[in-house]
Amino acid sequence: MAPFGRRVDVQSLPRFGDGWTFLYAEHVRVERDALAVVLRDERGSVAVPTAALSVLMLGPGVTITHAAVTALTETGASIVWCGEAGVRCYASGLGETHRSANLLHQVEAYADESRRMEVVKRMYRLRFSEPLPDDLTLQQIRGKEGVRVREAYAEASRKSGIPWSGRQYDRGAWNKADPVNRALSTANACLYGLCHAAVVSTGFSPALGFVHTGKALSFVYDIADLYKVELTVPLAFEMARQGTADLERRTRRLCRSRFYLSGLIRRIVPDIQRVLGLKPEPADLLVHDADDEGVVGLWDPTLGAVSGGQNYADESETTS
Repeated sequence: MAPFGRRVDVQSLPRFGDGWTFLYAEHVRVERDALAVVLRDERGSVAVPTAALSVLMLGPGVTITHAAVTALTETGASIVWCGEAGVRCYASGLGETHRSANLLHQVEAYADESRRMEVVKRMYRLRFSEPLPDDLTLQQIRGKEGVRVREAYAEASRKSGIPWSGRQYDRGAWNKADPVNRALSTANACLYGLCHAAVVSTGFSPALGFVHTGKALSFVYDIADLYKVELTVPLAFEMARQGTADLERRTRRLCRSRFYLSGLIRRIVPDIQRVLGLKPEPADLLVHDADDEGVVGLWDPTLGAVSGGQNYADESETTS
């Protein structure tokens, strides 16, 4: 059931993999127009179909109407309120999800120490092109991952001719960072937004991380790390090589193009399922069961789950 009692035919909604990766906007007013949102400023307006959008990133100077937020959430789009250039996330609004099966599976894997270790090792193994020996400890795997990342930065530095002195940036002094660090922060913010949308749109929790922990987006960081060496690291050095003029905007535009051309949006959901030990399936925006509409189940310590939507007073009086 959508807000204000308006019903949405979730079977007609697009697959997550058919959506755009993200759209960043600043200094505009966002309004609703039928099945689209319209971005307006003094130069004119641009209509964006909500069904084609996965993430809308709202930068400084944006005003968004209540109706526009409703239109975005009805089609499962995520909304992120962020800082200039999309670098710092202040808040987020999430699209609708109809079932909790994926979340419950994630919680069970998180809460069981042995299963959590299996998930962590799967996450690390997905980052390597060659298989890792089964007898490696987690500390040894982390060491190999550190070498892999260090070599990726060194390779990107050699190819671009841009010196690399390490990952250094200060959110409070953005312009003091060197160009490659600024481009890398911008590219990673775009990647986080897309991974966040994939996580919440398919019913998982962004906070229940396995490698990362303690942050509201820990699981988002887990998933994003699967793709950084492949996508955002070389992209950031490429952007830095082209100079500092309009660096953040150019980086966002190239991210959108590279994410699309690499088929990233079609890979994220199956990868999430794979690392959690689920059967990888097509990247559907929503999982919908026509027989699962409306009635919520009730937890029972013996039976597991019982039907909701009925009065158990007579039963309790009989058994008391």
